[in-house]
Amino acid sequence: MIERYTLPEMGRIWAPENKFRKWLEVEVYACEAQAQLGNIPPEALKQIRERADFDVQRIDEIESVTRHDVIAFLTAVAEKVGDASKYIHMGMTSSDVLDTALAVQMREAADIIMAKLQRLREVLVRQARDHKLTLMVGRTHGIHAEPVTFGLKMALWVAEVDRCIRRLEQAKEVISVGKISGAVGTFANIDPRVEEYVCAKLGLKPAPVSTQIIQRDRHADYMTTLALIASSLDKFATEIRNLQRTDILEAEEMFAKGQKGSSAMPHKKNPLTAERVAGLARVVRGNALAAMEDVALWHERDLTHSSVERVIIPDSTILLDYMLAKFIDVMDNLLVYPEHMRENLDTTLGLVFSQRVMLALVEKGILRETAYAWVQRNALHAWRARIPFKELVLKDQEVMGYLTPVEVEDLFDYNYHLKHVDYIFKRVGIE
Repeated sequence: MIERYTLPEMGRIWAPENKFRKWLEVEVYACEAQAQLGNIPPEALKQIRERADFDVQRIDEIESVTRHDVIAFLTAVAEKVGDASKYIHMGMTSSDVLDTALAVQMREAADIIMAKLQRLREVLVRQARDHKLTLMVGRTHGIHAEPVTFGLKMALWVAEVDRCIRRLEQAKEVISVGKISGAVGTFANIDPRVEEYVCAKLGLKPAPVSTQIIQRDRHADYMTTLALIASSLDKFATEIRNLQRTDILEAEEMFAKGQKGSSAMPHKKNPLTAERVAGLARVVRGNALAAMEDVALWHERDLTHSSVERVIIPDSTILLDYMLAKFIDVMDNLLVYPEHMRENLDTTLGLVFSQRVMLALVEKGILRETAYAWVQRNALHAWRARIPFKELVLKDQEVMGYLTPVEVEDLFDYNYHLKHVDYIFKRVGIE
């Protein structure tokens, strides 16, 4: 299901055809640079440009014998180029090709993820505007606290997506480096100008210093950024899952015609997409840990990172692309129930105004500890006896010795909690 969904876009980046095409670009650009330096005859470069190509099936056939993917690739290309192939890969090591091409692939993957983050932001901004003043109860520790709005919840997510975008932009810059510096990074058998030329052609920067490879803290930076984005999606999805609970039901995923929620219980409408997003976030986070394990290698390089990142980098980008697409759909078609929000807000019989009452008493000169005790006494009684909190406050002689009935009425006004919503929206960048 995931592969079918992503192959037209993200999956294409990691398909063998595209991977080898990137390898070939690195090799041909290196030949162009060598020709400019006088190390390859013009006629040989012309032959390389015209004939350099490959067949994926042929590469696989050769690799089954050589057990070395780059050698198999070079052999397949040489079969098509002919005698001029002796100039291909001159002075280079396999990782010059692998790491430089991988940087291009990771950058392309970041661009796809970035586009979806921008789309998610657009959807969240719309929801924030639509529900800017839609009152609901805020919950801390899972317990009713004070009123917020659903729009503020969405604005919070917009700000978090903005941070995800900035992190991804930075991670993309960190990974957008190449290296054509030879077996241990010393340029012993290749001119540094070749690296500069190849990187310029590919839109990369040369790694200031390298070993046989580009250092894997760069890749770990990228992967942890993907994990942070996945964790934000996990957070958002978990909130939707909670809001869809039967005892809350303030928002829920769209339930398509013909959709089934349970094989046993026909009444079930489960937040299955949000649950899928939350579950897949665990995989992306696990992959980030594997990427950090790849940072420490022996001396100028060993091979322990290679097999790991051939799995975790394509898988994480494909998974995150899928998660974003699915969660965008959830939020774009989210069913929001303001009437349920208001019902839930009223469930605690006005207890959400307890702080207002306490602060009003403090303003009248009562010690905070005393005011707290008076208000808490009435709040606990209201909850146990199921009596409206305001009614108890109006009957409390100690409280009413400092407050008038008109003042108490004013304290129980939901609009009080909306007065700074515009200010918050402006700070987030939602007009």
